[in-house]
Amino acid sequence: MEQARRAPFYAGKLDQIELHKLDDPDEWRKIPVLTKDMLRGLSDGDFYRGFCLEPADGIAEYWRSGGTTGTPLFYPRSFEDIQFAMTGFARVYACAGCMRGGRVHVSFPLGIHPVGQMLARSATVAGIAVNWAGSGTTTPSLMQLELIDRLRPTIWTGMSSYGLHLANLAEARGLDLASGPVETILCSAEPLSDAKRAKLAQHWGAQVRDTFGMTEAGMMGAECGAGDGFRIWTDMFFIEVLDEEFRAPVAEGEVGHLVVTPLWTNNVTPFLRWSSGDLVTWRQGDDGSSPFSVFPLVKHAHRTAGFFKIRGINFNHSEFEDFMFRIPVVNDFKVELATVQDREILRLMVEIKRDADAASVAGRIAEQVRAVFEVRPDVEVLPIGTLAKEFEGSIKAPRFLDRRT
Repeated sequence: MEQARRAPFYAGKLDQIELHKLDDPDEWRKIPVLTKDMLRGLSDGDFYRGFCLEPADGIAEYWRSGGTTGTPLFYPRSFEDIQFAMTGFARVYACAGCMRGGRVHVSFPLGIHPVGQMLARSATVAGIAVNWAGSGTTTPSLMQLELIDRLRPTIWTGMSSYGLHLANLAEARGLDLASGPVETILCSAEPLSDAKRAKLAQHWGAQVRDTFGMTEAGMMGAECGAGDGFRIWTDMFFIEVLDEEFRAPVAEGEVGHLVVTPLWTNNVTPFLRWSSGDLVTWRQGDDGSSPFSVFPLVKHAHRTAGFFKIRGINFNHSEFEDFMFRIPVVNDFKVELATVQDREILRLMVEIKRDADAASVAGRIAEQVRAVFEVRPDVEVLPIGTLAKEFEGSIKAPRFLDRRT
């Protein structure tokens, strides 16, 4: 609160808050919630001069905001911020059961978005050897598969879509990742559905654990059990799960808006009650089965996924992805909407298992999609490796494209 009051952005917004009463929930909730729209309304100059507070020892680095809409902000981080952020990132390895002496292959993009370089740097803190491979735009995917085979990492980190990309490319090359050295997969930065998790586990022969963070705060938590939720480091980040009006907390198990106040990484950017846009459920820590059981569990409600509207029908990307990855014969897929003779067409391009009958599979998938989503797609079976090659230069696999005219 004292830090925020120094920022011109908060002038007049916090005067009524009594510092000695901040442990009173009613007093705390007088602090206005900070939203993405409020920051997007600032010019670069207003943000850096009005919101940010440069420390005496200067800025250590900048982190790109994770949003995909509008002009991204670049958040300054102090040297003290980085010190504490390292702790948050290093914890994900221990929380997922990755022991000192392991080896990690980092396939996150390395650059202005922090997740890749911070997971690589913090691996050293966790006592884990690291290969800074980066995404396919940094190290070609075929070379990544070769490095995994040669250097024998026990941990692979990257976006779940890129993990599937590597698995499909390996299958196209006749390589068996499931018999390889990787024991644990750590994902972040995009939704991980149950179906995608199961497919990754099957193709890699590894346990899959998700992690959760945001550029405004840092790495905030990780899974210690598959799909149970993220253990949030509440000694580093004060979290609230609030109702739609941001007025009161929701009960355990109910969906609410996640609101975050960083306690240690706020030396330049004083985020107070930051609404990340995430819809989540929460519950208290449980049985004490691990050192991380003391932390509460937060789980995404996955209600912010994109969608198409085709012929009056809402076509949810996340639900469709989950549906497709539950079909065992499908390796990968891509969806395109197109306009043909003034009619909207849903094109579904799939890669299927070797030796499967393409015509039979295409017809069966078309009928299954029609039965579930009420739209019958035009299904095209692609040669194995086609989509892997197409997705090679993308950070996130562009599986849903709207090409309607």
